[in-house]
Amino acid sequence: MGELLAIDIDQVDLTDPNAVSETVREFAPDVVVNAAAYTAVDKAESEPELARAINVGAPAQIAKECAATGALMVHYSTDYVYDGSKTSPYEEDDATGPLSVYGHTKLDGDQAIIASGCAYIILRTTWVYDVRGKNFLRTVLRLARDNEELRIVGDQFGAPTWARMLAQSTAIIAAGSIERKSTTGSWPSGLFHLTAAGQTSWAGFAQAILEDYEDFIDWPAETGEFGSPLRAKRVVEITTEDYPTPARRPRNSVLSNARIQADFGIVLPDWRAQLRLALQDAIR
Repeated sequence: MGELLAIDIDQVDLTDPNAVSETVREFAPDVVVNAAAYTAVDKAESEPELARAINVGAPAQIAKECAATGALMVHYSTDYVYDGSKTSPYEEDDATGPLSVYGHTKLDGDQAIIASGCAYIILRTTWVYDVRGKNFLRTVLRLARDNEELRIVGDQFGAPTWARMLAQSTAIIAAGSIERKSTTGSWPSGLFHLTAAGQTSWAGFAQAILEDYEDFIDWPAETGEFGSPLRAKRVVEITTEDYPTPARRPRNSVLSNARIQADFGIVLPDWRAQLRLALQDAIR
């Protein structure tokens, strides 16, 4: 379909608007997928300027360059733009109300992209994890090797979403957008939710990790990280108040995926099915 160019975070200073702009101009892409973000939610409370530079300034510069060249910008956002008070899944048109510095900067980044005049696809997702990097799945496994039980918040709800599913969906969206551009002369543009189906709590997610890991532990593993036994066998639910953090989290992070299904035909598997696929991928 075309050439893929991947720019790593150490190749461009995201806090430098000129560096961001020059990078986009150098490669002159038809589609820019911005997966970079400041995601240390609690640390952002004490580093608001840095979070804003990366989550607002950098996307704004990318959007500006895309508007100038007619490129499409695909950008990842978050459930943290909502306050979590709604009792049903959030729709894209629902009122926002971030509770944290991180949430405010992500919302401001979304709004900067929309205001730029570029063609954009903003994908708001939730509770993203992977078998690599720093995330909830790997934290639970690490803690479960050192403790008899885990105490995890049980009154916040969302849809744990495997990063690979987001990547695969993004590829489908990009391909579909390029096809529409070639046939209609214009890019699709809009704000969409993209998460796993279903919902659970952080405690429910942790319990599922323990159970599914045990199911797969006899499989051959490439590394000891996904082959060694766990001490913890159960999760004790605690409340948000029992586990205070610098940044407030939304109680309800469940997002409706109806719009992405209608516009691009994308339906992600249930969160539990994604978890099992992720663990299988880690130990194969």
